[in-house]
Amino acid sequence: MSRDPLIINTDCGLFCPAGGFYIDAWRPVPRNVVTHAHADHARAGSELYLAAADGVAILKRRLGNDAAIDPVEYGKSLSLEGVRVSLHPAGHVLGSAQVRIERAGEIWVFSGDYKLQPDPTCKPFELINCHTFITECTFGLPIFRWREPQLVTADINTWWRQNQELGRTSILIAYSLGKAQRVMSSLDASIGPILLHGAVYAMVQAYRESGIELPDAEHATAENAKANRGKAMVIAPPLALNSPWIRKFAPFSTGIASGWMQVRGFRRRKFADRGFALSDHVDWPGLLQTIEQTGAEQVIATHGYTGPLVRYLAERGVRAMEFETQFSDEDEEQLAEDAASPESN
Repeated sequence: MSRDPLIINTDCGLFCPAGGFYIDAWRPVPRNVVTHAHADHARAGSELYLAAADGVAILKRRLGNDAAIDPVEYGKSLSLEGVRVSLHPAGHVLGSAQVRIERAGEIWVFSGDYKLQPDPTCKPFELINCHTFITECTFGLPIFRWREPQLVTADINTWWRQNQELGRTSILIAYSLGKAQRVMSSLDASIGPILLHGAVYAMVQAYRESGIELPDAEHATAENAKANRGKAMVIAPPLALNSPWIRKFAPFSTGIASGWMQVRGFRRRKFADRGFALSDHVDWPGLLQTIEQTGAEQVIATHGYTGPLVRYLAERGVRAMEFETQFSDEDEEQLAEDAASPESN
């Protein structure tokens, strides 16, 4: 194997010196491989972007239609200055990819954000054997263990029906890219109408353009909020919670779909009526399972609970370290996303 690392951490982001490209750069660079369209991974200003083909429509909404994006099919191998690069499904959101890098028989994989649970709105995670695995650990603590998603979404549908019986509109807080569409895909549309906050509606349209089938839904307005009071399911991003926008749906009940709902007290701090622990990130058992199954000799943690994961692995004889990055947790990335949305109401 080569002696020099295939990926290093720089002021602009993760960089492959041998290939001359960055991955999820947080400053403008000449060539940027983007794992997915969340705001902390896809930033405007780079000269050329490489991204998974099925995520281009979403990425253009993030970066603008003028952004130069080179779509890459999953599994297709490219040569960038002699380094073999390919993208593989990460199972996080539509268009999310892992980046596989190979040179002289050495293989590194940057996971981006990923999950192992099934999701009808994106391609499932693909396990890749490698020598070095760079992993997120947003939920890298033993407390985070996800229930089967169909059980969580069944609870959401039950909550919706119960709210109707009480004459309350259901307002579900979910990240506008990924979580909202995942929840939408499993709603029982026979219960009632589905209304969408502008930031969610924009991303739903991009999903439809990409060929993802979702239930019928309308952009939430004062008129349809009044017409469907006490009947509708309204999906809105975190920025809408406790904002003036939400008042037009009164009387209502609020719920939050997030992995952070696993933590006691988080729902109370958000002043929500219900919490549904549903995450688009891997949980603790899945994190350890993935690391083991990659066969990686070295693990690099990029964001989240990096310290606990590195210590856990080191105690078990795995060579592990951290990369300090500007990737954020789900709440922070979503706030940036909603603030940047052209349709934020």
